Amino acid sequence: MWNIPNTLTTFRLFLIPVFAVVFYLPYSWAFFAAAFIFWLASVTDILDGYLARKLNQSTPFGAFLDPVADKVMVSVALVMIAAHYQNVWITFAAVVIISREIVISALREWMAGLGKRASVAVSSLGKFKTAAQMLAIIGLIWQFSPWMLMLSYILLATATLLTIVSMLQYLIAAKGELLKS
Repeated sequence: MWNIPNTLTTFRLFLIPVFAVVFYLPYSWAFFAAAFIFWLASVTDILDGYLARKLNQSTPFGAFLDPVADKVMVSVALVMIAAHYQNVWITFAAVVIISREIVISALREWMAGLGKRASVAVSSLGKFKTAAQMLAIIGLIWQFSPWMLMLSYILLATATLLTIVSMLQYLIAAKGELLKS
């Protein structure tokens, strides 16, 4: 159970409260440090999946824990960003992204119970959504410059649009099962 990919996933979970504390520290470097911690967590997300496949170290524990760590990490960051900015558009994006994660997680679990999880597997659109989302969150945490904030707003809007589109794709893929009577 304790292989390199699962250790990275567990490390990512450990980083979540560290990230939250650092974000609220009253120092000029706190936003940069929080953005770095979020970036590091994002890198471990990419690395743990890659290593699990490359080293043939996929485990049921890792398959369960990895998406949990991802969703908690992103949800915590989005809630903190929405509270920090107190902006209707950022709050809307956070609500849409978090809601989609809950809906799709429930859909995948339900479809797995029917033996049809493959029909709602992760798509390439979901990977683009995740990349835009992670970069947007890092920029919104760091707040380095006006151009970075503008780019982060654009990336967040892109991630939100991709979130809606990908959710619709998953729901359409499961439509036959959802509409059975």
